[in-house]
Amino acid sequence: MVKYADAPATDVEVQIAAPPAAVWPFVCDINVPGAYSAEFQRADWIDEGPALGATFRGHNRHERVGEWSVVCTVTALEHERVFEWTVGDVGNKTARWRFELEPNDDGSTLRFGAEMGPGPSGLTPVIERMPEREDDIVAHRLAEWTDNMRLTVEGIAQLAEAAT
Repeated sequence: MVKYADAPATDVEVQIAAPPAAVWPFVCDINVPGAYSAEFQRADWIDEGPALGATFRGHNRHERVGEWSVVCTVTALEHERVFEWTVGDVGNKTARWRFELEPNDDGSTLRFGAEMGPGPSGLTPVIERMPEREDDIVAHRLAEWTDNMRLTVEGIAQLAEAAT
């Protein structure tokens, strides 16, 4: 059973033939995912960032939903290690997205994880209209996220490897 209120999550991982110092600039650039994701388009810093507590507005597009924007807050930041942001109310998040970067013998391991809910999102009214299909709705949305996340980390890997 995949319930939105349980804050289901997904993650992807890629090995990069470049050290964390070469990968980090792409990880903490809020617009890099826009070059690879079919949904996330771009972002604009509201506060100066990247910095812990800084906010930005993310602009998204989905073929079935249209376009929308969300305000995000940087909720974890460790230089060359972690870049995380929370969508919506930090205390009752719509979603949380997190990059984790670790050195390895061949360069770096980059993980990109995301957790949806439990705060209200665009998925909330869909689930309310069809509560009997919640598991399928959430699983489908997680699969869409996973596909875009995989494209993003593969793109970051290409950028970092080309820069070294």
